[in-house]
Amino acid sequence: MGVPARHHTRSRTNKRRSHMALKPLNFIKCSHCKEMIMPHRVCPFCGYYKEKEVIDVLKGLSKKEKKLKQKEIEKKD
Repeated sequence: MGVPARHHTRSRTNKRRSHMALKPLNFIKCSHCKEMIMPHRVCPFCGYYKEKEVIDVLKGLSKKEKKLKQKEIEKKD
């Protein structure tokens, strides 16, 4: 089995690992409801993407939940 002839220095190892750090996520404001969302994704709060409604966020909710969500949406506008 092969064994390395020389070890790598700490600085060389750390230079290699310098790109492994986590970077902060980028967020943008939804053009419809102004919530902070990931770019190039459908807004999970209002269901809009590029000024078009793509999904109906009220579809799977009960009658009571729909009413509350509708009030929340109207309040933000």
